Amino acid sequence: MNSFLQNLSHQMPDYAWNLCVVAFSILIGIFIKYLVVPVIKKLTAKELPYSVFRSSIRHFKSILIFFIPILVFNTLFPLMHLERGSRFVINRILEISIIISFTIILIKLVRVVEDYLYHLFDYNKIDNLKERKLRTQIQFIRKFIISLIIILAGSAILLNFESMRKIGAGLLTGVGIGGIIIGFAAQKSLGNLLAGFQIAFTQPIRIDDVVIVEGEWGKVEDITLTYVVINIWDKRRLILPITYFIEKPFQNWTRTTAEILGTVFIYTDYTLPVAAVRAEHSRLLRTNGLWDGKVDVVQVTDFTETSMQIRCLMSCRNSGDAFDLRCYVREHLITFIQTNYPETLSRTRISLETPKSEGFTP
Repeated sequence: MNSFLQNLSHQMPDYAWNLCVVAFSILIGIFIKYLVVPVIKKLTAKELPYSVFRSSIRHFKSILIFFIPILVFNTLFPLMHLERGSRFVINRILEISIIISFTIILIKLVRVVEDYLYHLFDYNKIDNLKERKLRTQIQFIRKFIISLIIILAGSAILLNFESMRKIGAGLLTGVGIGGIIIGFAAQKSLGNLLAGFQIAFTQPIRIDDVVIVEGEWGKVEDITLTYVVINIWDKRRLILPITYFIEKPFQNWTRTTAEILGTVFIYTDYTLPVAAVRAEHSRLLRTNGLWDGKVDVVQVTDFTETSMQIRCLMSCRNSGDAFDLRCYVREHLITFIQTNYPETLSRTRISLETPKSEGFTP
């Protein structure tokens, strides 16, 4: 085959042969894009929640369109008729393009593995503590591996240039003030990286954890190598450095379980029958699917000069359900009291008495 191509190349003008090589490489990419990829997508388009082939096609289809033509062109490149200077430049561009393509393929491969692990540990269920633990570690490791791949690829590209090799050797062997300055400059980044490792494996927070941070209620949406994104309840995003969760206190409502107790406080007059409120509270919980059926408590927890404090305690599967159930109980209990015991609503009493004076005759 190689001899046939060499004979064919000698029978054609140089420019025509070179154009044929380039055109053939481009046609390979077009063939993959419009024929091979659609056929594979059709074969794997089954109504399944996850498919390795479908995930691979989704991630690899864009890079293969460029990678395979580059490989074909690199194979046929020795057969091209070029001057020495042009051959050197094109060969260097090819080497860099192949390194970049391999880098992207490795990153896409990491993404495919991540999709597979996400399918195995799906956290779209009620009791998802194990899944959230593993997803937090998977996400951090994925970002770390991708960063490492990019650094190694950049180093490989720089090693293609003689001047960069000298600079790299100088940086690797250099000592003294320059090394100290670089160490101080990298101190913060290294601290963030170590904090990221600590969070990924000790896990004070995990993906989808419910936290109270800086007085805000929200869920952990993303953990990167340098910062954490908190999705606040009103759709704002709170961005915090990753070291924040190592150095400062915060509340984690789903550290060991998503279950949580909800409380409702009612302030009424002393004449309200607590037993009636307790019975109505139990009825409300039994008729609401947000209650998990575990805790149902009504207690008088405090007195003041003008009212008594009643605390209603209920258990829920997660904090979101707890918030909605508390609002439901508040609304219906106050309606119950207004309808059945309106005179027992919290009030302030004022007693007016006429002083009796000796010898006073009206």
